[in-house]
Amino acid sequence: MSTHDTPQRPDNPSTYFITDRQQDRELHRLLVQDQLLTESMGGVLSEQPDPTLFHRILDIGCGPGGWVLETARTYPWMHLDGIDISQRMIAAAREQAEAEHLGERVRFHVMDALRMLEFPAGSFDLVNLRSSVSFLRTWEWPKMFGEVLRIAQVGGVIRISEGEVVPQGHSPALIQLQVMVQCALYRSGHLFTDEPGGLTNHLERLFTQYGAKNVQRKAHVLDYRPGTPQAEASHEDVRHLFPLIRPFLQKWGCASDFEAVYQQALMEIGDPHYHVTANFLTVWGNS
Repeated sequence: MSTHDTPQRPDNPSTYFITDRQQDRELHRLLVQDQLLTESMGGVLSEQPDPTLFHRILDIGCGPGGWVLETARTYPWMHLDGIDISQRMIAAAREQAEAEHLGERVRFHVMDALRMLEFPAGSFDLVNLRSSVSFLRTWEWPKMFGEVLRIAQVGGVIRISEGEVVPQGHSPALIQLQVMVQCALYRSGHLFTDEPGGLTNHLERLFTQYGAKNVQRKAHVLDYRPGTPQAEASHEDVRHLFPLIRPFLQKWGCASDFEAVYQQALMEIGDPHYHVTANFLTVWGNS
């Protein structure tokens, strides 16, 4: 067993926006969301011109391992590590890796991304971080950049993908729910400003401010059209997310009339003509 896994650490409920990550509903939701994002963004590394340059990859906050496993399937020469603070998520990721006979190229570790990362300097060609708004707070970015730049090889790639909090669509109730999420993320320190781009509008500045070079960006418009598998996956994400995130919204005083709004949103997204788009941004640079 890897030394990264002992002693086992308890899940930390204070930074992740869903209090109980042990629930099967959250594990399933993350797998659905991860596949949806990857497909909508055109693949696991769609903006990288030459993925053959990458041989050692780290995914921070990997959850049940969706992005890591899809990357391993897509690029058979890559060796990948994924870290997450949740023992339940890591156990599920390891089980899937073994089921797909990827254990020789894929490793998962229970590790707190907000502490010093337990890898030697220069370990990785690429370090990936996606949807970190769920656990990373604004004052923790300097330390995070310090660590990812340390463990990346000289000239290695740091890659961060985040979405705007509030999508555009034909469901006023869903938008109202997302505004509740935005409110709670801002009050808890996960967003720099109380607006949909409260993190995405700041990513390039963070890269430059903390020492990354050759900073580039690619914007994605995630378009979930009625009747498509992507739209159904988006609806499933909504159905699971909001009951799970409700305690977080209540903790920060952002859940006014939650149940009525949630039930209305379920009705609206069930309309066969419902259409939603969301903005997602990938920023990358070199160490």
